[in-house]
Amino acid sequence: MHRIIRNAALLLAISLALPACAREPASAPDASDPTSVYTRTDASPDGIGKVYMGREISFVMGHLGAGWLERPTREAEERTDLLLDNLPLEADDVVADIGAGTGYFSLPIAARVPAGRVLAVDIQREMLDIIAGRTTSAGIPNVEPVLATETDPGLPAGGVDLVLMVDAYHEFSHPREVMTGIVRGLKSGGRVVLIEYRGEDPAVPILRLHKMTQAQARREMAAVGLEWVETKDVLPQQHMMIFRKP
Repeated sequence: MHRIIRNAALLLAISLALPACAREPASAPDASDPTSVYTRTDASPDGIGKVYMGREISFVMGHLGAGWLERPTREAEERTDLLLDNLPLEADDVVADIGAGTGYFSLPIAARVPAGRVLAVDIQREMLDIIAGRTTSAGIPNVEPVLATETDPGLPAGGVDLVLMVDAYHEFSHPREVMTGIVRGLKSGGRVVLIEYRGEDPAVPILRLHKMTQAQARREMAAVGLEWVETKDVLPQQHMMIFRKP
């Protein structure tokens, strides 16, 4: 119980007490475009007021929240070790870590694909600078920082075996465009591993818009042509959903 309370308090502190450094506004949808997949609503306390397939998009945690990603209790709370152990990886895979942040997953994945490489993708240059510093210090040669935009993940066409998104997708201000770019970057049969806090579970102490239900995630992935493969129930607070490009 104390761990849950502490977890919730930390997220609330980052998300609410530091809005100037932790939130990044999204571009407004073009109201004159009748084909737009986005609509507007009054913004929730943890949202940006932009709606995609019935889901309000949450604000982005900025680089000044990097300490939250590297907190010492993260492995015990989220069992990130189990997440890594359950990734369907081959030694020569090209893996894209979308929303890589500080490289929390990019670096250990690099050791699991010694004949491959990891594309550490983020829209914040400050995060990529952190990753570059860490890989240089650790002598890790196969992590490549990639500066993305809000609408383009910057992946090589047909060049990626596996895409990982950990607690990041719900923050994308342009999810349809980003996912279209991800699908374009995947090889035929390539996989997307989507990790999101369970939106169905009110006991998960995370702000509402920073969680997703499995049903919502599957609808949004299907909208860009990805097939659901399985959901692994191995994590204490998050869905581990696996999708495939036909």
